[in-house]
Amino acid sequence: MSGYTEDHAKAGINSELPKLEVWPNQFSGYEITIQVPEFTSICPKTKLPDFGIVTIQYMPDQVCLELKALKYYLLGYRNLGIFYENAVNRILQDIVQACNPVWTIVRGEFNIRGGMKSIIEARHPRPASEK
Repeated sequence: MSGYTEDHAKAGINSELPKLEVWPNQFSGYEITIQVPEFTSICPKTKLPDFGIVTIQYMPDQVCLELKALKYYLLGYRNLGIFYENAVNRILQDIVQACNPVWTIVRGEFNIRGGMKSIIEARHPRPASEK
């Protein structure tokens, strides 16, 4: 496994991050897309930065994500050692916990590293075949 440990794999998953805040939604049946073109985090093994675009799409139910709090939350990843696969899933988990949307998709498109580009996508609710 090239020196990767369980500690590397779990890094950042439970780290404290700024709190996501919400505000009362007034409408139903619409979608919100938020794109963050300068997302950064740190590889927990190499300690090198990872750069990418994170896109959050969701259909709000009772509340919407407050954008300033979301910005500070995402900036919390800047110095956090976490694999970007885990970052995308953690962002999804935290959004679902904060605002319980009808559905949401978090997509991370990470810059080319070693000649490969990675695109990670996590969804809520998960398709029945994946539960």
